[in-house]
Amino acid sequence: MFKATVSSFIALATSISFLFFSTPQKSFYHSLFTSDSLSDNASISNHLYMLTRRPHVAGTEANAEAADYVLSTLTSYNIRSHIASYYTALTYPVSRSLILTRLPPDPPIEFNLHQEIYDGDPYADVANEILPTFHAYAKSGTASGPVVYVNYGRVEDYITLKEMGVNISGNVVLARYGKIYRGDIVENANAAGAIGVLIFTDRKDYGGGGDAEWFPNKKWMPPSGVQVGSVYKDAGDPTTPGWPSTEECERVSNDEIEKGGHVPLIPSLPISWADGYAIIRSVGGQVANDNWQGGKDAPVYRVGPGPGIVNLSYTGKQVISTIQNVVGIIEGAEEPDRYVVLGNHRDAWTFGAVDPNSGTATLLEVAERLWKLQKKGWKPRRTIVLCNWDAEEYGLIGSTEWVEENRQILASRVVAYLNVDIAVAGPGFEASATPQLDELLVQATKQVLDPDNTTQTVYDSWVDSANNPEIGRLGGGGSDYAAFVQHIGIPAADISFGGGYPVYHSMYDDFVWMKKFGDPLFHRHVAVASIWGTVALQLADHEILPFNYVSYADELQKSAEDLKGGLLNKGITLTPLLKSINELKEAAIKIGDERKALERSKGWASMWKNDRQKVRELNDRLMMAERAFTDREGLAGRSWYKHLIYAPAKHNDYGSKPFPGIDDAIENAKSIDTADSWHSVQHEIWRVSRAITQASLFLKGELT
Repeated sequence: MFKATVSSFIALATSISFLFFSTPQKSFYHSLFTSDSLSDNASISNHLYMLTRRPHVAGTEANAEAADYVLSTLTSYNIRSHIASYYTALTYPVSRSLILTRLPPDPPIEFNLHQEIYDGDPYADVANEILPTFHAYAKSGTASGPVVYVNYGRVEDYITLKEMGVNISGNVVLARYGKIYRGDIVENANAAGAIGVLIFTDRKDYGGGGDAEWFPNKKWMPPSGVQVGSVYKDAGDPTTPGWPSTEECERVSNDEIEKGGHVPLIPSLPISWADGYAIIRSVGGQVANDNWQGGKDAPVYRVGPGPGIVNLSYTGKQVISTIQNVVGIIEGAEEPDRYVVLGNHRDAWTFGAVDPNSGTATLLEVAERLWKLQKKGWKPRRTIVLCNWDAEEYGLIGSTEWVEENRQILASRVVAYLNVDIAVAGPGFEASATPQLDELLVQATKQVLDPDNTTQTVYDSWVDSANNPEIGRLGGGGSDYAAFVQHIGIPAADISFGGGYPVYHSMYDDFVWMKKFGDPLFHRHVAVASIWGTVALQLADHEILPFNYVSYADELQKSAEDLKGGLLNKGITLTPLLKSINELKEAAIKIGDERKALERSKGWASMWKNDRQKVRELNDRLMMAERAFTDREGLAGRSWYKHLIYAPAKHNDYGSKPFPGIDDAIENAKSIDTADSWHSVQHEIWRVSRAITQASLFLKGELT
């Protein structure tokens, strides 16, 4: 009896001692993370300067040096880090030429296809390291024919041309970049019968319209500026579809790659707005619609064909190149087998000050702050993984190969993936996410001051600009979240400041542009680091994961309602879809109630009651429910994309619509309008319904 009393007294004394003398609560460290005492805009500026001293395309020595810089920096913060290498098929330009033949007496023009350095350019001494302007994975070949102007090269633009009586077959099309992914511009041109494609960055969209000045005096794309990029329409190394590109792995042939439909079958080149204007002036025929015209001082845009004739020639080479992901790991103290993954890519088409190394510098800032927290006693509950991807620009290759190699581990252990590609391109916060993370993003922005107006938070400015914080979705294939969300079904978010920017993917995306126009004081970078890290800390440290699946159900409900208009009088029912969404909402409310009950049981009661197993089981359901939205067969004709809610649009890799399989089937049915095609629409509706039902069952956590 005496021993029991003493034991009870000691236990109580120990508990009281714990309350008054324990290490600070996690919330203390989270507040400290966003404080001025830990943030360092000068350090971010220095990281960006170091990373962008040379052009560093994937597979080059300069990009390997950049990987070493990231690795050594993470190591200096006492973060266990390593390089994960892959051996991937990348393409590089060998030769290019473009000649415009005009009506006499105007002589032919042979374009030099060269981006010009400017007076005082601090990078003039390394400008020769910039690759000649090209499209990665472009078809080698020659195309000679009259020019047809096709606006942005969208499917609807070709419909307009058909209505105007303009024939595309056998011609070379001239498209302006914007609205859709450049790979889709080339694919749409090929489908319309074109033999070659030229894509220019229109001054109206990128050159400041009628502004008489451009970079370095203003932020706009100079006349010779060219936006390069990939025209590959899939994710990962094209020679290893679905498996990792290790050194001695199986590879498919180039013929098989072409038959797969993800690489272009006609040659293409990117060109400047100055060269685009010269070609436009040689085109006759009908005057293009007003919304197809250029800006102030632009020539009149006509659709052709001809009489101007272009001769386009491109030769590329494919090389198995070594790419290097840098991976840093901060091991969790209580749940080391649960991962919160942060990612950004490092490779750039040129200097990459905005895309992507504003994000790389910010990733290193987050890492440094986490190191400082560790020195003050913080340890994450769950493991935090910091990833710096390679070869994103070619087709999300580094992240995809890593996900494919680690698929089973990641699918069973990753809580969420948090992506920052471009951290800063200008003012204004932007975010996209899978819907269960919406509320977490909103709360994080309420804790960080707006770098452009420190009298209010980022959230306040976000509300002011959009009335309601608008969170996009991660259906597009524009960055490294794709493999996590669209392939294996991991909750994810993507954040940035500023949207598009004029010198995108050109040689003018350098440190000077960032310092003058993007973020002169690097305060926006600091804000991105604060929001990114705050979301990561909440996911890593909260005992119960802060996911809200009611938001997910509400989002799906809106998306289902949007489908109704296109299915009238087609004999299609949305009943199974709507029923499954209602079940998801019920399950989301139920697990939310379970979470609240567990949180109420904390405090003094938690000293006597061991409910760790309940918490773990609840978290597993919250974490794994997103996986249920995937289907092992994937989308029809696009089997790598497994997610039935979010994936790229079929004719715009950057864009997306909810329920991509249903959308693809509706588009096909509208085109051919057969009973079988509409039956396929109904089948896709059932597929999505079954996936949503699986997610509901997972959230409920009970067998039927």
